[in-house]
Amino acid sequence: MKEARCQKNRSGTDDFHNISGIENMIIGLDVGGTHTDVVLLGPGGLRNRVKVLTDTTDLFSTVLAGLDRITRDIDPNEITQTVLSTTLTTNAIVENKLSPVGMIVTCGPGIHPDNYRTGIHYYMVKGGIDHSGREIQAIDEDQVRDAAQKMVDDGIAHVGVVGKFSTRNPDHENKICKLIEPDFEKVFPGHRISGNFSFPRRIATTFLNASIYPIHKKFFEAVKASLVAKGINAPIYILKADGGTMDFNTSIDFPGQSILSGPAASVMGSVAFAEDPSETIVLDIGGTTTDMAVLINRVPVLVPAGIEINSFKTHIRALHTRSIGLGGDSAVRVQSGELIIGPDRIGPAMAYGGPSPTPTDALFVLAQANDGDRDNAQRGIAAIAEQLGVSTEEAARRVFDKTCRLILEKADEMVRKINSKPVYTVREALEGYQIKPGHLLVLGGPAPHFARHFQEIAGYKVNTVPQWDVANAIGTALSRTTCEVTLFVDTYRCRAMAPEENYQAPVNPRITLAEAHEIALELLTQKALREGALPGEFETDVLESLEFNMIRNFQLIGRNIRIKIQVRPGLKHEHHEIAHMINNTPETGN
Repeated sequence: MKEARCQKNRSGTDDFHNISGIENMIIGLDVGGTHTDVVLLGPGGLRNRVKVLTDTTDLFSTVLAGLDRITRDIDPNEITQTVLSTTLTTNAIVENKLSPVGMIVTCGPGIHPDNYRTGIHYYMVKGGIDHSGREIQAIDEDQVRDAAQKMVDDGIAHVGVVGKFSTRNPDHENKICKLIEPDFEKVFPGHRISGNFSFPRRIATTFLNASIYPIHKKFFEAVKASLVAKGINAPIYILKADGGTMDFNTSIDFPGQSILSGPAASVMGSVAFAEDPSETIVLDIGGTTTDMAVLINRVPVLVPAGIEINSFKTHIRALHTRSIGLGGDSAVRVQSGELIIGPDRIGPAMAYGGPSPTPTDALFVLAQANDGDRDNAQRGIAAIAEQLGVSTEEAARRVFDKTCRLILEKADEMVRKINSKPVYTVREALEGYQIKPGHLLVLGGPAPHFARHFQEIAGYKVNTVPQWDVANAIGTALSRTTCEVTLFVDTYRCRAMAPEENYQAPVNPRITLAEAHEIALELLTQKALREGALPGEFETDVLESLEFNMIRNFQLIGRNIRIKIQVRPGLKHEHHEIAHMINNTPETGN
């Protein structure tokens, strides 16, 4: 790689020329519950970076303010791509602020679906498909209409529809959706949301997609309107939970892909700075949550079966991250003489005009932060000190120390959970592997303060990520497009299906596993190009390749084939290029 030449640009940041691979102007934008971080990357590397407060009641103005500042003195026509990540949907789940939605579930054979109830607006109707895709009981249309009417009467606008074995035959789900769609704003058929087996996980996945749809739609419309207002017409992508991007317009039908988008951004913004070889814990400390993940030799650990968040076990394939309701703006209170921190965020720190004390206010009292109103912070922590019977400074020390220790405790829990199961990374399964992290990478606004204390109380080597307060936006901007396809082939019925792609086609009953792979690869390639990947720019992995015989009445009647194939998540540029670009840029923003 050529040596970088440094000069000042008009925004006051350093402009690095001749860094290979970065040829276009890309905006990376991460909308968090507290701050929205925006970066501009171009042929000179990191061109500009800004941080604005997030107003969740006016996302249009929030995003527009960030775009106004990041594109100052830039022709909007020079922007070739905008890539987004967000913690809004994750925060809503963590804080139990989901919108009420309805579910219609068919009963079918096996365990009764009442065991997987998602809430009061959960209706079970007659109708069944067996494991081979055959109808064994017709849909009761009167039950469906009755359930729909009850939900309409209760003001429900968004509904999920899930049937057992709909991945083998989606006819029942399609029929129910057609019956009820005129009555609701949005209906989510489960087989389009997830083509994987596991009835309970498909119910949870479909439920979450419906529940966060209003939040994601609001975010979607605000971003689109803000870009139009700025005259930016470039393609828009959103970072998914697996560390890859998808076309933003597509995301409106799959809002669940935005769950853990923010934590994935933290991981992708850190991988270039992890030690190799080593096992590293990544901690992104925000205002509302702390997001954590593990890297093995710079490769993220994966949850192949699907994420579990707030007791919901889903089919949303993701990097192995964990979000906890603990951050710089977490509410601090005393209950029965015990110091309680989070999981709720009532508002910003009192130092920034908020209504209640927070760990950030403790930093002001300890003279580790000075860009706000220290007197306000002191008043808030003094009220905590009075209840604890200690000095204000001692209360501040306890608040900050407990916050740090709780974060480390949750990180250790995450590592133990990963080690209790087979370990998967985005590249490979590691048989019998045990993670023993020795390195902490910290990012987020208060990263340096937390990193210092982590170093004092933990047995880790601790570093902050360069550009720690906007590293997630950088990771967002540099992530590649990813997607996956699940293909089922039933040679008895002479049919191939990819439920999530709405694909069905007849096949020869003598189709081979290799021929099925060719179909899956073609579907994956089409999907990747449709969602923004460039030809020749992506790598594919086969995640599953299974073939087994179907026996009926002691006779072989056909074969079932199942193939899952993905475009591998990763960064658009080499780690050493990114490290060089970011390491040599000052830690100051616009």
